[in-house]
Amino acid sequence: MTFSKAELERYSRHLILPEFNIRGQECLKRSGVLVVGSGGLGTPLLQYLAAAGVGRIGIVDFDVVSESNLQRQVLFGVPDVGELKVEVAREKLQNLNPHIEIVTYPEKLTSENALDIIDGYDLVADGTDNFPTRYLVNDACVLLDKPNVYAAIFRFEGQVSVFNYMNSEGERGPNYRDLFPDPPPPGAVPSCAEGGVLGVLPGIIGSMQANEVIKVLAGIGEPLSGKLFIFDTLKFETRILEFDRDPDNPINGDNPRITSLIDYDEFCGINPIPNDMKEITVQELKLKMDQQDEFQLIDVREKYEYDIVNIGAELIPMKNILHEKERIETNKPVIIHCRSGGRSAQVILALEEEFQYDNLYNLKGGVLAWAREIDPSLPTY
Repeated sequence: MTFSKAELERYSRHLILPEFNIRGQECLKRSGVLVVGSGGLGTPLLQYLAAAGVGRIGIVDFDVVSESNLQRQVLFGVPDVGELKVEVAREKLQNLNPHIEIVTYPEKLTSENALDIIDGYDLVADGTDNFPTRYLVNDACVLLDKPNVYAAIFRFEGQVSVFNYMNSEGERGPNYRDLFPDPPPPGAVPSCAEGGVLGVLPGIIGSMQANEVIKVLAGIGEPLSGKLFIFDTLKFETRILEFDRDPDNPINGDNPRITSLIDYDEFCGINPIPNDMKEITVQELKLKMDQQDEFQLIDVREKYEYDIVNIGAELIPMKNILHEKERIETNKPVIIHCRSGGRSAQVILALEEEFQYDNLYNLKGGVLAWAREIDPSLPTY
């Protein structure tokens, strides 16, 4: 493998490292890394992998840039709002390093496409923010014998680990299911959109994730295999938890029970909205408003979300609504909404089960659908 004069100059600070030198740079150049998610973690990760000279970088993300991303996703700017993240990222990363290849997948990673996409890469870096995709990425990597460099962020804390890593003795390290055998109950861990995140945190953790990727590819140092690194930004404290392979791991333990990719929404308890739940579209709600129909509109998000954007509903946060049921009308239709329709559906199920309400309607798509289809001038988050 040869390097051009421009490449040798670009990577000169790598080449003078005794532990890295030209061999390490060759390892990066011949490697392919798939980055799942180009959000808070993905953007610093992508920038450092591209700058370091990873030869082929794939990006999986179906989302577009929004104003609320700019607080932490520093690869993007105001002119990029509304554009596909993967396309904006490709252009900017190619400008950062024209000597590498960027491949984009503007789609959601699913059980149907994950194996085909991941199979073309040497390593996967998981920067997603939901449990179904984390288990999906893990299982696909185990089935395909690929290392998985994991990172996660929440509010003021970040985590990094390396899963399914094969050491120099040919021993495969633990994976995500060894550390987290079971997903948390639905709604127990809010997403960044619901729970918030300190803007600088993904930059710190994404950079650490990039460091682990480079170490694995170049075969240097001691990757975080069998270790979970945790960083608390408020206290500026770090700790490392060690974990081993679990003989009862369902995908690669002593008696594997998972031999192909499964339905990860079902596994994580994220059930679709029941078919018999009464729903209303944002167009139907707009018509009711225009006709001044009699109904009650309730928003079950948190107050800080309501302060960002609201559509004139009465605010009763999800955590309070079962204790404030007297505020819910019983003699007229009650339309309940949240950001995208999930939390409002949970509220309706709980109210109907505990108090036998029969006049509740879920707003399909929530505030996001209203902003997208009725009033695009509204901010989203």
